[in-house]
Amino acid sequence: MTSPARRARTTPDPAVADPHRWITLIVASVATLMVVLDVSIVNIALPQAQSDLGMSDSNRQWMITAYALAFGGLLLIGGRIADFVGRKKALLIGLLGFAAASMLGGLAPNPGTLFSARALQGGFAALLAPAALSLITVAFTDPKERAKAFGIFGAFQAGGGAVGLLLGGVLTEYAGWRWCMYINIPIALPAALAARPYIRESRAEGDRHYDIPGALLVTGGLVALVDGFAQAADGDGWTAPATLVLLAAAVVLLTVFVMVEHRSTHPLLPLRVVLDRSRAGVFLANLLIGAGMFGMNLFMTYFLQVNLNYTPLQAGCAFLPFSVGIIATTTLGAPLVTRFGPKTLMAAGTTLATVGLLWLTRLDSASGYTGEVLPTQTLVSIGVGFFFLAGPNVALSAVKPHDAGVASAALSTSQQIGAALGPALLNTLYISAVTGYLASHTVAPGEGPQTVRLEAFLHGYRIAFIVAGALLAAALIALLALVRTPKTNPGAMPASSPSTEAPPPRSSEGETPR
Repeated sequence: MTSPARRARTTPDPAVADPHRWITLIVASVATLMVVLDVSIVNIALPQAQSDLGMSDSNRQWMITAYALAFGGLLLIGGRIADFVGRKKALLIGLLGFAAASMLGGLAPNPGTLFSARALQGGFAALLAPAALSLITVAFTDPKERAKAFGIFGAFQAGGGAVGLLLGGVLTEYAGWRWCMYINIPIALPAALAARPYIRESRAEGDRHYDIPGALLVTGGLVALVDGFAQAADGDGWTAPATLVLLAAAVVLLTVFVMVEHRSTHPLLPLRVVLDRSRAGVFLANLLIGAGMFGMNLFMTYFLQVNLNYTPLQAGCAFLPFSVGIIATTTLGAPLVTRFGPKTLMAAGTTLATVGLLWLTRLDSASGYTGEVLPTQTLVSIGVGFFFLAGPNVALSAVKPHDAGVASAALSTSQQIGAALGPALLNTLYISAVTGYLASHTVAPGEGPQTVRLEAFLHGYRIAFIVAGALLAAALIALLALVRTPKTNPGAMPASSPSTEAPPPRSSEGETPR
């Protein structure tokens, strides 16, 4: 048994700066970069992976949604586990688990194994992402140093999407899609090796309760909902018994989740956090924008590589203006929050993004990159950039200190849920549109079957983009109807890029570095 004197000598004083804090920052930033990178890298690899493994069109979206579902569904409980089990331990488990899941995905002989690996990646990401940010918060005690650290951390997050697009293009074209999985191993293992000797352990003190039923219910409900969408595309449509059973199960599970959270003394998501009118409006808009944006990226990938015959590398480069637009807007647009107020900026940005996305409904056989894709990327990236810049000011204002962590995590979770539901829903509608088009069109004289197929794909893209635009329009309505005009609180929260937001430390109890 360790004596109090011995414990006093070996336990670092939280008031004393961690001598290895900059190494902690680098390790945590690299770990989060890997999480963000895996959101975008698979978009470029998906067409090749689908062809190689024989994925059906109705199931291909699972390569995206499996990761987003696990990440979003487990993020809230992942932050709480990291706080109480130990953030260093959680980071190490997350890094090693992510590497193992990536190896499994790279070796996958069939779609089911790949989708399972992607879900495992999302689960481990839900553990390491909040742990990484919490470790930075604990390691940096000086306000000026902490601000600088968060700036560096944010740069890694913001750059992750662009790095994933480029890396996905290079690896898919020159090494094959499997290396988009393997690439995580030489990132995760060195980070884990560096974390072991240099990062000091920290955990929160207090009541250690985990809402396991809540986590299982919300994740199960979302999986049933996405699987219902996939079944509608793969089976006999929305009225098929299997589809109706899955959708009904989703409704039941999510309803029971709300009931459990209402009665639980230690809820995964305290309902008081989401019942605030303005906060609920931002959460709902965040979900809808995530659904439309990630759905757009899925079909834009196929338009570039199938209809325009872009190589994976060319497709990756073609997506760069989208990432650059978001980074530039969230980096340079902060003064606009003070000048116009967060609600006005969010509404203007969402309007801009809606117009940009609906621009893609003009796609036809003569469409190209500069006439349709680039204008959409520019408008949507600036628009959602304004939303991501101003949204946290509303979602996290007037939050009680002990709810700050869960409110931030809920903001990230809402976007990840949208990222899972959007591609699943739009892919179902796309397949229905393509099937209907092919059934009603025959090959005309002088046309080849491939020409008709490409036209059918374009018809499907247009339907998907119309619905994606409608999702963004619904987000705008939610903002206008629910969000009150708050007192501007510039600098309340730093801006963040899509899918890069990790929650700050979940617990408000005392920190105990070890």
